[in-house]
Amino acid sequence: MTENDLSYKIIGLAVDIHRNVGPGLLESAYENALAYELIKAGYEVRQQVPMPFIYKEIKLECGYRMDLLVENKIIIEVKSIENLAPVHYAQLLTYLRLSQIKLGLLMNFNTKLMKEGIHRVVNQL
Repeated sequence: MTENDLSYKIIGLAVDIHRNVGPGLLESAYENALAYELIKAGYEVRQQVPMPFIYKEIKLECGYRMDLLVENKIIIEVKSIENLAPVHYAQLLTYLRLSQIKLGLLMNFNTKLMKEGIHRVVNQL
């Protein structure tokens, strides 16, 4: 399955979750609900994936954590905030670059319509 096909399925599940529970919950609630639905649909999902950070002679075993990693192809960064800021897009792009993953989805569940809160971020490798 390509990244685009997979992202289409992920977005559909996120919209269903938002339709059922609406905005206003904590990020962790949406993250867990999305992980549940993805696993139930048969996808490999890892939550709160620790990633090492290496800079010159410095190595941290856990420099950052990805909210969700689906099929080792797509990083999902889950938010539940009033407005996304440019730093949220930059954060996901940094995760994509450091992990050498091509596609990420920035999902803000704190919106009236879920489609307004979904943003694709592409790593140009």
